[in-house]
Amino acid sequence: MPANQKYLSTPTQRFAKITAGLLGGYMVTMSLHLALAYWVNHVNVIMTLRFGGFILWAGLLIVAFLVKNGWKIWGIYLLITLFFSVFIYIGKIYNPILQ
Repeated sequence: MPANQKYLSTPTQRFAKITAGLLGGYMVTMSLHLALAYWVNHVNVIMTLRFGGFILWAGLLIVAFLVKNGWKIWGIYLLITLFFSVFIYIGKIYNPILQ
């Protein structure tokens, strides 16, 4: 029995979801941990990144496939990355010794 066409996504949506999950999830994970590293002890953040980063990345990968529109999740991931990048920039200003 073939799959119902209304449940299948187009190839562009599939591409957007896969790349958002892989690359966008990685960008969000790295920007979060870099922002944390400028505000708390960076050695502890790097140790947490080993395991917590993979769990967060895997969770963001799954979330990318739960959304109907792949381009929307790309936009959300880019906005979150931009938000954390602002904290990285502010952290560099207030904690210049960590550079």
